[in-house]
Amino acid sequence: MNVGFILFPNLTQLDLTGPLQVLHRLPGSTTHILARTRDPVPSDCGLGLVPTASFAEAPQLDLICVPGGFGVVGAMQDAEIIGFVARQAERASYVTSVCTGAFVLGRAGLLQGKRATTHWAYTGLLPLVGATHEAARVVRDGRVITAGGVTSGIDFGLALLAEIAGTELAQAVQLGIEYDPAPPFDCGHPSRAPAAVQAKVAGRYEAARGAYRKVLAG
Repeated sequence: MNVGFILFPNLTQLDLTGPLQVLHRLPGSTTHILARTRDPVPSDCGLGLVPTASFAEAPQLDLICVPGGFGVVGAMQDAEIIGFVARQAERASYVTSVCTGAFVLGRAGLLQGKRATTHWAYTGLLPLVGATHEAARVVRDGRVITAGGVTSGIDFGLALLAEIAGTELAQAVQLGIEYDPAPPFDCGHPSRAPAAVQAKVAGRYEAARGAYRKVLAG
């Protein structure tokens, strides 16, 4: 089984490394970290990510995963990235995204008529790519699986690992990475975050949504 993760500049590294840490444990699978070239790709926190192959070198993938992050605005306008995702998705068994990576799938025409999710700040934009938002951390519609913001990628990875390789292995991986969330604050979603905390991030996301709208409406 060939599992491929897509890299582009300024992606959110945890969108990638969360499910990667889980899904590389798929028995009999080969993981491919793919980008336009083999040159290191900067993430949005300064961590450089090194591809294992270029798009041109990639095999046909059985599972393709697109992370999100502020670099998605550029990725949505990159014909090479969108074309690669669309071509690979034609024969892939699982077409997946984490966070705003959903909009890369959308630009490739893969969310039309689908139920999907993304980071909470961008769910209102899903109709622009033909999708209907479903309020869940992981949403599956046929072979298309979308995960919500950032840490949701770990949940998605474990759920898919259980489906493909069995619940016991998925539970063993969860135990191995000690994925036992007990956050110090219960404010990881707007439905629970205090108004003052929401106000602190509102401007940041409003500007970003404007950039997304401009691309998606163009």
